Parts: sequence; C-alpha cells; structure tokens
Amino acid sequence: MVYIFAVLAGAMVILNMSMNASLAGKLGVFRGTFVNYLVGLSLISAVALFTGAFLPTGWAMPAPQFLLGGVLGVIIVSASNVVIPKIPVVYITALFFVGQIFAGLILDFIRFGRGDWAKLAGAALVLSGVLVNALQGAKKA
Repeated sequence: MVYIFAVLAGAMVILNMSMNASLAGKLGVFRGTFVNYLVGLSLISAVALFTGAFLPTGWAMPAPQFLLGGVLGVIIVSASNVVIPKIPVVYITALFFVGQIFAGLILDFIRFGRGDWAKLAGAALVLSGVLVNALQGAKKA
C-alpha cells in the first residue's frame, strides 16, 4: 500500500510541476509560485482545521532548520517554472529522479558514513541515458 502512495505522490509531483509551469507562463514565475503556495496553504489549513490539527494539545514550534523546507520548496517551484517549459517532461521526470537519488546518497553518506554504489551506478546510468537521448534529439533538430 505504501508503494501505491509513493507512485501516486510521484505522479502528482509531475502533474503539479506541469500545471505550475503553465500557470507561470500566464502569470509569471514568481506570481505562479505565489499562487501555488497560496492554494497549498489554503488547502492544508482547511484539512488541519477539520482534523483538529490546530488544537493546542501537543503542538510545538519545530526547530528552525526544519523551516528551511519551505524556502527550498519555493526555490524548487520557481526553478521548475523556469525550466519545465524548455525541456520535455520525460527529461524533467528522469532528471528529478536522478537528483533525488544523488541527494539521498549524499544524505546517507553524511548520516551513516556509507553509500550504496549500486544506486549510484543506477542513477549515473539513467542520467547517461537522458543525456544520450537529448544529444540524439538535438542532432535531429
């Protein structure tokens, strides 16, 4: 069941990026990013309100480093809004996958002092395939 949710979340990320890029094309990169976060904040606030998450019991302010996730999110959405209209979605998907693998491997190395060479090789293979395909497409154009 967890894997089904992971696949759905991945599909939603790609759908969200495509929709944000279209919105940014109409409103501009930063206005599109603002609308993305405004709608997300409205939706999560409504869910939190109806589930009782705003009740004061057990709620505490997170450590400051955890608030950087929002800053990173704004950077990612803004960058995606600039890049996605210029690159085919299948390349974006593969490159995000490779970026997530590399980031995960770096975090594993920092946290546990070791990495998984098979995952690194797999990510490098996917990245190589994307690059070869992009170069072949550029030669045909």
